Amino acid sequence: MRGRAAVVIDLSGEERAFLEAQLRRHKAARSLSDRCRIVLRCAAGLSNKDVAAELGHSEHTVGKWRRRFAEHRIEGLSDEYREGRPRTVSDEQVADVIKRTLETTPKDATHWSIRSMAAETGLSHTTIRRIWNAFGLQPHRSETFKLSTDPLFVDKVQDVVGLYMSPPNRAIVLCVDEKSQIQALDREQPVLPMAPGVAERRTHTYIRNGTTSLFAALDIATGAVIGKCYKRHRATEFLNFLKELDRRMPEGPDVHLVMDNYATHKTPKVKAWLARRPHWHVHFTPTSASWLNQVERWFAELTRKQIQRGVHRSVAELEADIATFIDAHNEAPKPYRWVKSADEILASVKRFCQKSQCQGL
Repeated sequence: MRGRAAVVIDLSGEERAFLEAQLRRHKAARSLSDRCRIVLRCAAGLSNKDVAAELGHSEHTVGKWRRRFAEHRIEGLSDEYREGRPRTVSDEQVADVIKRTLETTPKDATHWSIRSMAAETGLSHTTIRRIWNAFGLQPHRSETFKLSTDPLFVDKVQDVVGLYMSPPNRAIVLCVDEKSQIQALDREQPVLPMAPGVAERRTHTYIRNGTTSLFAALDIATGAVIGKCYKRHRATEFLNFLKELDRRMPEGPDVHLVMDNYATHKTPKVKAWLARRPHWHVHFTPTSASWLNQVERWFAELTRKQIQRGVHRSVAELEADIATFIDAHNEAPKPYRWVKSADEILASVKRFCQKSQCQGL
């Protein structure tokens, strides 16, 4: 005797395209792809028994998804909503945790921890973690900021960023700055090299062997760097570095210098030297806004790759390593890409100021 006849599955073009697309998706849920595969085989005219044997499911499972698709079509392939376990934490308790986190501090600390908040509210530490994660609260983190008080902040930002994003034709743009007081440090004991499963180890104490100051200029078009070390950091050394740049610059193109408001950049001798060269143009970054100077990004690379973990027994060794780093960088220089326009930067500063006022800063 034959059993109950299986429901016939007839797919439209859109339904077939959707089901086949789910099988090709790498991130599709395994349960959904299995159901789509069952429906496609049923639509090919196979019985529940044949589909179950081919795909490795039970006949009951195949019959279930055949009926669900016949009744609800593609929407029927989704799992039904399940209420799950009843909530044990009320909305009032969640609001209380958020309010305490934002508006209060514990008696013995400057900020809440998960376990101190759990002890204060009587909730479990896992509940506190979920609440903080849901609302993006991270009391353990702290960031610093500094807003420029330069009265010409807007004009200087527009000037420097405009120079980066639309440099003048047939002109050279150089970002100039100095990294002063670079210490030649040697560890009190030899550095233990890295080994399989063991990181490089060094003593936390060190010996100072003198300092040097690096003056550098970054060409924003090519990414090449001109750098020179001096024993002292005065206007005299800065003027000597400008003369070094002048000797290396080709004749003809204008030279645009981007630099900060440090006192050594504005001495009468420096101003007089620049005044005798009308094809040299100076663009000052706003006060407390050295992040606008692209050479600072190169200084960060120098620190991370060469200075931070370097061992130097003398200033001469330090200066030699810096010169080697500059030569290696200039073998295949790559310019930094400035992506934010002046309007976007100013809008971001405006939003931060408004947010700070709302928080009572």
